[in-house]
Amino acid sequence: MLTKENTVIGFIGTGVMGKSMATNLMDAGYPVVVYSRTKEKAQSLLDKGAKWADSPKTVAEEANVIITIVGYPSDVKEVYLGENGLIPNGREHTYLIDMTTSTPSLAKEIYEAAKEKGKHALDAPVSGGDIGAREAKLSIMVGGDEEDFTKVLPIFQVLGTNIVYQGKAGAGQHTKMCNQIVIASNMIGVSEAMAYAKKSGLDPETVLKSISSGAAGSWSLSNLAPRMIQGNFEPGFYIKHFIKDMTIALEEAEQMGMEAPGLALALSLYKQLAERGEENSGTQALFKYWEN
Repeated sequence: MLTKENTVIGFIGTGVMGKSMATNLMDAGYPVVVYSRTKEKAQSLLDKGAKWADSPKTVAEEANVIITIVGYPSDVKEVYLGENGLIPNGREHTYLIDMTTSTPSLAKEIYEAAKEKGKHALDAPVSGGDIGAREAKLSIMVGGDEEDFTKVLPIFQVLGTNIVYQGKAGAGQHTKMCNQIVIASNMIGVSEAMAYAKKSGLDPETVLKSISSGAAGSWSLSNLAPRMIQGNFEPGFYIKHFIKDMTIALEEAEQMGMEAPGLALALSLYKQLAERGEENSGTQALFKYWEN
């Protein structure tokens, strides 16, 4: 049984979301070992008492539960399967939890490779952005063995409030694709609505009071439309990472013989923004498409 007394959590990836997630684990009393490609990004965690590791291999040697939330599938593959990665190194019976949004096929590959080494792998991507990470209110969608999910559930409960076991390896990533497909089209609607309100001479903040709690209500409308109105385009979730997610979702849909026109349109609009230098802005910067 995993308890705080016999668990050391390794945390790889201390970006916008990862830093808050690792902080919440430390606040809950778990000892945390961190690794990030840029040590400075982890400094606030080190100041708080986290232990620094200089590679994924070192994390694997010191922790028995390891959480990763990195950028791209290529990063996930290197962290898990590379020579200095988590699966070739470290102890048996380690729980490996990838919370990056990645490909279902890679999640399955990691699951099988971990199983061969006597380790337990779960794909557990999250939704909720920087706010959800900071407030420990993330939605967590999990694929892998249900027994492993049950063992690490107390850790998930430190990070989120909506935690659902979805099925076998890869199911968490497939569920996250559903999530991103909904957000993709919704972000077009939210951005268009705010641009329309502004161009028609309405006060966008007053408009929000009317529409955010009605049938049009959504997380994006409540949390990101105010940032659009304020001109705050700092990333809670990077455009470059959303483009990565939408690309994965579109490729998966195509492999299943499914058309996804809403997703394709959103991807094309975000790519145009990235070409204008907005790849490091937050997803709410889609509003700039209509401003320009």
